[in-house]
Amino acid sequence: MQTDLERYSADVVLEVTHQAVIVHHDAAVDVIGGRVSAIGPVDRLAPLPDGATHHRLGGLLMPGLVNTHCHAPMVLFRSAGDGYPLDRWLTDVIWPREANLTPDDVHAGMLLGSAEMLLAGVTTSVEMYLHDEAIIDAVVATGARLVSTPGIIMALHGTDLDGRLAEIQSLHQRRHRPDDRISVGFGPHSVYDLGPAMLRRLADAAGDVDALVHVHLEETEAERHLVLGREGRSATQVLADSGILDHRVIGAHGVWLSPDDRALLSDAGASIAHCPSSNLKLGSGFADVNALMAAGINTTVATDGAASADSLDLWHGVRVAPGIARALHTDPTALSVDDTLRMATANGGLAIGQPDVGTLTVGSRADLIRLDLDHPMFSPTIDDHELLSHVVFNTTGQFVTDVWVDGTPVVVDRRCLGVDVEAGWADLRDRARRLSAG
Repeated sequence: MQTDLERYSADVVLEVTHQAVIVHHDAAVDVIGGRVSAIGPVDRLAPLPDGATHHRLGGLLMPGLVNTHCHAPMVLFRSAGDGYPLDRWLTDVIWPREANLTPDDVHAGMLLGSAEMLLAGVTTSVEMYLHDEAIIDAVVATGARLVSTPGIIMALHGTDLDGRLAEIQSLHQRRHRPDDRISVGFGPHSVYDLGPAMLRRLADAAGDVDALVHVHLEETEAERHLVLGREGRSATQVLADSGILDHRVIGAHGVWLSPDDRALLSDAGASIAHCPSSNLKLGSGFADVNALMAAGINTTVATDGAASADSLDLWHGVRVAPGIARALHTDPTALSVDDTLRMATANGGLAIGQPDVGTLTVGSRADLIRLDLDHPMFSPTIDDHELLSHVVFNTTGQFVTDVWVDGTPVVVDRRCLGVDVEAGWADLRDRARRLSAG
């Protein structure tokens, strides 16, 4: 009897659900048609039928990471403007370069940004940027999973907001295919940029196609005071009053949220994308993840763009997030390694409205990554808690050897199959020099 079942066996498999992280030793994951059909210790799984394929991998298997806030094409501006506050960083460094971007530049940046993430074990990213078709075409080439939320910015779209909203609705109709790894939503830059009237029109447009809204929210103290002074209410309250929170929402950063803001977001079922690496570099402050979780907010972890975070290796944020939480609360139990891992995986799937993404259990999408455990950073390991601590605090992208999306290999032996990375980086350097010259 022929079968398309494939078994991936490893020294350790992390079964990740929405409630827990379960460590299985000498275990395996069975995949049929791009989904997980069984998981657990090998001696408890059914014998493989004739025609099945057995991949003996060793190492550790776990779900791919979900990066819930990213501007991947900004690898073109990596590390630009270090030392600038956010407002000057945008107006003096980033936006002038972005004004000269072509669709081909964005395609090249997204291609290499997607490859960088895949090589670090990030199988899904939520992107907010411009030149929307180029973004999608690049990720189709790499084989990653994408949530594209085309940017809406006052300077570009303020005089023709309806035209931009119609473009995004058209893109959603043509390219929104979650079963084929591509989803489309809306990416309003921020409350301080767009204002209540534009946000109300955007909320109606997103509601017409039942799409995700992905927005920068309370990133800096200056931003918070700007909105409070202009509107007499917080940015979160503006989102609620405009109808944005009636839809599925990812708020990026959430550093300066008040208790009332957190209650509004919790009641709306919104998610927060915690970007610790970017917030630290830009001096934005410390998002209180424990307060977010205590309020019942689905909290995830993200990189932001490579211009502000320098790297799209989400493992850096995974490592830093519990450190910030524990320092804020002077409590070494403030954010557990289990919760941190779910922030980077299962919570991300919930944030994008795809609960079968970011988990690794029966029925999940087979988005898998393999970590090489044969390294001193994973030794000694006395018990399962120590193993999970190693994964959270010691892992970087260099330990990711293989990646699958929907059961299809996209990284094999640390090589990205869909991209000539070396040639791509050479091309990207030339583009970056041109853009920085103005």
